Amino acid sequence: MAEVDTAPHELAGLTVRQQLGLIEVLDEVRRADGWSWQLPVLLRERCWLRLSRTPLTVLHRLLPPDGRDDAPELMQYRRLLQKGMDPLLAQQSCWHDFGIEDCQRALRDYWNSHDTAIHGWTAERYRHLVSSYRERIERGITAVPMLVLARKSSVECHQLLWITENTPVMRHTCA
Repeated sequence: MAEVDTAPHELAGLTVRQQLGLIEVLDEVRRADGWSWQLPVLLRERCWLRLSRTPLTVLHRLLPPDGRDDAPELMQYRRLLQKGMDPLLAQQSCWHDFGIEDCQRALRDYWNSHDTAIHGWTAERYRHLVSSYRERIERGITAVPMLVLARKSSVECHQLLWITENTPVMRHTCA
């Protein structure tokens, strides 16, 4: 995932009220007393022209990350393959360590997850968002993550954008 500030075209379509809301959220983060799980995350639903905010601590409930790729059975199998073990022996080793039923369930869940629309929102991407957010705040950088949600029937991924003090939020002045 790219670690770049948001470009103006990525904010196209935001209403003036939403743009003002971005400025308010940035001010709130700037005034915060350092890192906290209560810091805001923005969720943009393009289909409904909706921009909402949620505390980071609630994000995993609103947008559950898919962790099936991180199942211990599959991770152990991959480690054994990386060590050069024959795939059949690696599978038998995992069956011995975890049980045949659990290994088959993990593999079935993994393949089924490819048929469901998780829009690339994996446990790894979630952890990356959290660690990047924390790192920025601890370095004194005012930044707020904004997840641009993929359309429900699409195969596109959710996009992670960073709203910073350098983001050109407003291109006009109010009279």
